[in-house]
Amino acid sequence: MQRGEPLTLALQAPIEAALAPLRARRGAQCLSEWCFSNLYLFREAHAYRYLAGRWPAVSGRSYDGARHLMPLFEPAQAPPEVLQALLRGHDHLYPVARDQAEALEAGRFAVTESRDDADYLYAAAGFADYAGRPLARKRNQLRRFLAKHRPSARPYGPALEGAAREVLAGWMAHKGKRGGEADEAACLEAFSHAQAFGLEGFVHFEGTQPIGLVLGQMLAPGVCAIRFAKGLDSHEGLYPHMFRHFCRESGPRVAWLNFEQDLGIPGFRRSKMSYRPAALLSRLRLATVA
Repeated sequence: MQRGEPLTLALQAPIEAALAPLRARRGAQCLSEWCFSNLYLFREAHAYRYLAGRWPAVSGRSYDGARHLMPLFEPAQAPPEVLQALLRGHDHLYPVARDQAEALEAGRFAVTESRDDADYLYAAAGFADYAGRPLARKRNQLRRFLAKHRPSARPYGPALEGAAREVLAGWMAHKGKRGGEADEAACLEAFSHAQAFGLEGFVHFEGTQPIGLVLGQMLAPGVCAIRFAKGLDSHEGLYPHMFRHFCRESGPRVAWLNFEQDLGIPGFRRSKMSYRPAALLSRLRLATVA
């Protein structure tokens, strides 16, 4: 019998209550996965299940098939026997922040990490004008985009769900994806539950045609995760424009952007690296030492 219960919207309150302190005490270093919305939207992909109790956790499967357990508490605060009991039937604790691993007694766990799992962290100021030589290509893309197009943007809300769906459909077609592939299901649910999940952003238009969208979520004061960014490939330079617009409209309340992990996908990695991250945040895996 499977342990725990499937993730439902009714679990948002207890899971968020547990995760919010983990995010708050780490600021810009908090992991993007520590949000109920992210767990819920990808619950099918990872077969997530909630384990209630004094030491709550979420179990699931990583994209590489490993069985992992996400502790919804500081691992160092749990007695050793608790962690051992929770790990039964799982390959490792994941994701664990580096400072969480360092707070545990040395030698208790085998610690591994994958570059594919790391979150990309950027200073929001870097998107303001793409200043400096390292971002010259983004600056040039933006200039060419604005010379060719006359974009406008509207804050995302229920009235723009249809426009967001149109952008997603166009993105899927340009990428050669069939229905249900990529993150289509998660996107569609995010559009419907944006307000409840604290997702905010903009849909971009050229005339009346929706051409792109960005939805972000505040993780902690000054820190925003970019959950979904979709744009039409026909509009080169659209992404630099959308990210600059998001940062400019957000103002001083957003100092850092977290672009999440690249999953080891070469195209994702090239794109995320091209914006010159300030840091890569490790998501560690902790396995019991035999």
